[in-house]
Amino acid sequence: MTSEDKGVDVPAQRSAGSGAEVKDAASREVLLKVTGLQKHFPLKKGMLQRSAGAVKAVDGIDFEVHSGETLGVVGESGCGKSTMGRLITRLLEPTAGKIEFEGRDITHLGVGAMRPMRRDMQMIFQDPYSSLNPRHTIGTIVGAPFKLQGVTPEGGVKKEVQRLLEVVGLNPEHYNRYPHEFSGGQRQRIGIARALALNPRLVVADEPVSALDVSIQAQVVNLLDDLQTELGLTYVIIAHDLSVVRHVSDRIAVMYLGKIVELADRESLYKAPMHPYTKALLSAVPIPDPKRRSAKSERILLKGDVPSPISPPSGCRFHTRCWKATEICKTQEPPLVALKTGHQVACHHPENAPDQAPGETVTAAAREAIEIVKVQKPEADEVRKPEAEETAADDGATSSDTPEDSPKE
Repeated sequence: MTSEDKGVDVPAQRSAGSGAEVKDAASREVLLKVTGLQKHFPLKKGMLQRSAGAVKAVDGIDFEVHSGETLGVVGESGCGKSTMGRLITRLLEPTAGKIEFEGRDITHLGVGAMRPMRRDMQMIFQDPYSSLNPRHTIGTIVGAPFKLQGVTPEGGVKKEVQRLLEVVGLNPEHYNRYPHEFSGGQRQRIGIARALALNPRLVVADEPVSALDVSIQAQVVNLLDDLQTELGLTYVIIAHDLSVVRHVSDRIAVMYLGKIVELADRESLYKAPMHPYTKALLSAVPIPDPKRRSAKSERILLKGDVPSPISPPSGCRFHTRCWKATEICKTQEPPLVALKTGHQVACHHPENAPDQAPGETVTAAAREAIEIVKVQKPEADEVRKPEAEETAADDGATSSDTPEDSPKE
């Protein structure tokens, strides 16, 4: 069954992130809208389980996802990316805020009311080893959505499950095998097949390749890209690997300590990042370009650890590790505003943009917040030089030991 048979609008293949592409994305239907979303996990202590604060995993975020696009979400471990993914799929109950899917408020829908919505909203989990029930066969796992939704596909469940396995690059004859008989990459493909069973409109992928070998990561990423083109899917992809996010995303959101600090299309974000935290993240990405072997680059090392989400810093949450922090950063939280078309940032002193709080003096602590490391790869000739010298030395030693070159008595 092709995508035309299912009545799915197939979007055009994404280009390299031009301005026309951004304009086209903005004109699409808003599939998901999130406003002021929060999730606080309460902390209890003592025999009476008294409240001792809360972990502010997600603390007020706003964004939109348009139909047919891919939104990438990046940030350090513990910044709230995975929690945000579970909130928008309603696997977790939000503390505050609003989630709208296809114009309908789903923020506090119960299990029964959410069940019909599950057909259009699915999730690919991070760990392919723990997300599949080891007691069930692959056929039972991939066919579970049909049973739960009371859907009988044309030709029967078994035939449809085998078709899905073939779509994700697995052998349909492995229908009766168990998860332990598959590798990590194959298990992730099984999870993708399960997520696609009901033809969802939105797929949230929580680090879909982080548990896989590098050789398998490219295959899974290309599979997700091909399926989006074929089926007209909309993705929210959560990842650590900035190169993976750049390859698959139309727009990218950067999270830090429960907040979105920058949101832009991929070309704008990678060429001219505005938030200092984004600049620090991108400085750690290696550039696999032989032509730039001798080019100097700067690696920004952020000193100290990420503050605790139980008691986040006042004002801008990044000011404790930022080299541009001023007094206003300590007291006033910067709003997420658009400083240019399609590029939003929450910073008083953004990079590559006019200063939003001119005249402020950088604090003494900010001057010691980072360490700049100069990185320079040696030239190819320099790499071979020690080897050449060693060869010459060996040749010299060999020639001096020959009878012809030895001194005559």
